Amino acid sequence: MTLQKRIWDLIVLAIFVFAAAFATAPWFAFRALKAAAQYEDVQAIGELVDFPAVRRSLTGQLVVDAPAAKPEAPSLWRDPMSVFKKAIEPIAPPEPKVDRYLTVAGVSALTRGYAPGKAPSAAARDDTLAGQIRDTLRGPYPGIVYWDPNRVRIAVKRPDASRKVTIFTFERKALFTWKLVHIRLPGDERQG
Repeated sequence: MTLQKRIWDLIVLAIFVFAAAFATAPWFAFRALKAAAQYEDVQAIGELVDFPAVRRSLTGQLVVDAPAAKPEAPSLWRDPMSVFKKAIEPIAPPEPKVDRYLTVAGVSALTRGYAPGKAPSAAARDDTLAGQIRDTLRGPYPGIVYWDPNRVRIAVKRPDASRKVTIFTFERKALFTWKLVHIRLPGDERQG
């Protein structure tokens, strides 16, 4: 085999390795997020999640829509007492429903397919090698439902209800750096 042939083979191999690493990088980012949440590594979660973008996406899903027909605002001429009552009512912000999703426990539950607060505790899992293999074989398996060079969507089915799917959207920030920018919750968990 000539030197030129070996160099060409190395170039082809390097291109193949680069393409495989580029294509699988989002899946590894999801696995890193899942491991960081499992081991409560806040710094790693901070590096893997674009919190303002995820907060906006979850807020849009969890805020209850305004009613279609809003009641008419009180008029000073027809009902002056209601106008004054409305003016002095304390303006309290609604309870932030998004916060439970953006905690370490919430991210951990979501990456395993559960809703925050509904995932089995870590103590219920078997940490032996046989238990880890059994948990891995049982699933749920994250699946790539959409892939393009700049955005990837990874779906995780809920272990107890396979029709409930949480979708994580990762966006490429650098050549091999991906960040979580959106979480799409199952339909029954939205708006509430």
